[in-house]
Amino acid sequence: MLVSTSPSPLPETSSPAPLAATIELFLADIGPRAFRFAEAGLRHREDALDAVQDAMMKMLAYRERPAGEWSPLFWSILRRRIVDLQRRAGFRLRWLLPTGDRGDEGPVDWAPDQGAGPAQAHDQREAYTRLVQALRGLPARQREAFTLRVLEELDVADTARAMGCSEGSVKTHLSRARDALQKQLEEFR
Repeated sequence: MLVSTSPSPLPETSSPAPLAATIELFLADIGPRAFRFAEAGLRHREDALDAVQDAMMKMLAYRERPAGEWSPLFWSILRRRIVDLQRRAGFRLRWLLPTGDRGDEGPVDWAPDQGAGPAQAHDQREAYTRLVQALRGLPARQREAFTLRVLEELDVADTARAMGCSEGSVKTHLSRARDALQKQLEEFR
């Protein structure tokens, strides 16, 4: 243990820096998962990137909150941003666009583990592509409940807060999502 011989008080401006580094690490860690979540909901890469960036910017305003609240708060912010973008997309004059302009652009960019062999990498990509397609086929609330509870491992209370519904609704949506996914992915096993 090191002992300092001269006490030096910390400057008042240095206390937010560790907290800022912590929020930065949180956002860096959650970014790729948030992007996949947004892309599954919006089905458009650029819109998903915008939604995640907006959510991260809004999250910076809550950096003073305890770190335990960040995850459900972030998912709630991102979910609301996705819903806003989906609503705006509904008001666009889509019938004026050529049919291929805003369709699915293929699977999410996904890099396999560096140590995986070609066959294993192919199987992982195929499994991930099927999971993304199955998730996209779910109703929005079921997809959100499944992603937040299973993939993000939030508890029921945090998921309910993020989705803006009751805990019972989360359980119902999750149960229905699991049933639908099991039926869709049954043949892949």
